[in-house]
Amino acid sequence: MCAGASSDWPWLTRFLDDERLELDTNPVEKAIPPICLTKKNALFASHEVGAENWALLAPIVATCKLNDINPVAHIAKTLTAIIADHPQSEIDDLMPWPFRKTSSQHQ
Repeated sequence: MCAGASSDWPWLTRFLDDERLELDTNPVEKAIPPICLTKKNALFASHEVGAENWALLAPIVATCKLNDINPVAHIAKTLTAIIADHPQSEIDDLMPWPFRKTSSQHQ
């Protein structure tokens, strides 16, 4: 048994106690193929720093697309908030989900 594996066991068996959690991973696996397109694109990063930046940005773009949110608008709003000293204690406000609510109200 790996070091620390016994401490992970409650997390691995949590689905047994919470009926909201599914054992089946098919919904997640079906959502992955559209995101995997970025793997090939990232292979052609001309520099390690470019690849690191893409690795940080790709999940944000993919999350926005999966939640039907304009990634460019979300990233612009987030960067503007950070520049304007958005408090770290309110980091949840910068997640895509609140943005979806406010952007759908303005359309």
